[in-house]
Amino acid sequence: MLRRTRLFGQKTRVTFTLPLDEPLGVVSVVGDFNDWRPGRHELLRRRNGTRTVSIILPPGVHRFRYLATGGLWFDDETADHVDHLGSLVHL
Repeated sequence: MLRRTRLFGQKTRVTFTLPLDEPLGVVSVVGDFNDWRPGRHELLRRRNGTRTVSIILPPGVHRFRYLATGGLWFDDETADHVDHLGSLVHL
């Protein structure tokens, strides 16, 4: 799930949220905003039974995917658009 919070200027904080146990293991959000580098934005466990990470992004269209332990790539069904290359968020 994606949550957007408008910040100062034209920036937006995007919070990426997944269930705590689906999929199992470590999950990172990777995309054009972090040069597709795994581990840079790892989702962290929260007390409410989820795991999240927030990233401040400029206006535009950003492509991303999730990468889980074992090389499992998957998309976010709540993204603005999903195609064969991954998920898109429009800011």
